[in-house]
Amino acid sequence: MASRLVRSAVGTFSCSRVELLPPPIGPLNPFRLADLGLSCIPGAPLLRPALARRALPTASAAAVRFNSSVPAEDPKKKAQSIIDALPGNSLVSKSAILSTTAALSAYAISNEYYVMNEETVVAFCLLAVWTGLIKYGGPMYKEWAESQNDKIKNILNSARADHTEAVKTRIEDVKQMGGVVDITKTLFEVSKETAKLEAEAYELEQKTALAAEAKAVLESWVRYEGQVKQRQQKELAAAVIAKVQKELENPKVLQQILQQSVADIEKIVSSKAQ
Repeated sequence: MASRLVRSAVGTFSCSRVELLPPPIGPLNPFRLADLGLSCIPGAPLLRPALARRALPTASAAAVRFNSSVPAEDPKKKAQSIIDALPGNSLVSKSAILSTTAALSAYAISNEYYVMNEETVVAFCLLAVWTGLIKYGGPMYKEWAESQNDKIKNILNSARADHTEAVKTRIEDVKQMGGVVDITKTLFEVSKETAKLEAEAYELEQKTALAAEAKAVLESWVRYEGQVKQRQQKELAAAVIAKVQKELENPKVLQQILQQSVADIEKIVSSKAQ
């Protein structure tokens, strides 16, 4: 790496190497020396401290105004809340995470891996806004939520009381009907008898329906058997007729039938002549 010697008293500097870099793409970043095309610029190391020194009075004034309007908190509680906000399960892990984060941040900033720019300012402002909203809006939201919870609780308690009063009134009304027990027993006996008769009637109805269904099935089987027999007879007659017609188409069969007929006629004539 090129060594740099800065003499802040006279404002002179020396670099072992000056590198001309190509012009940057996009808008210039005032915090990166490479965007200016030189790797060494007089007073460049003092740029960020000067900016930081300029920002300190504003931050301190804001802190004074903030402390004047908000009562001071206990430092122990504030420190404990900050420690609880850090990631980790124990104090050792939180300390290790905090030290590692600080070391990585310092290393990244010193080697210009991370440059403070307008995005950092926007992120810091957003973080401050959200922190303020959570810190000052949280208690108000908590108060509103508690008021809503109390309101719902009161509604439920009043409903419970009304329901209890209605149940007590109903119990008093039922107590006035003391003679209903005997009537209920009588009606229960009647209902039992009615249910028994309805069961018997239903059983007889099912038996009648079953007998009618069995009769219908038997009649359908009889009709089916009759239809099957008629169809078989028709098929048998058609087969016999077709066979006979087919045999009549044969000349030999016709000759044989003719001869048989002549022989039968001769027999009949001879038997009559005797």
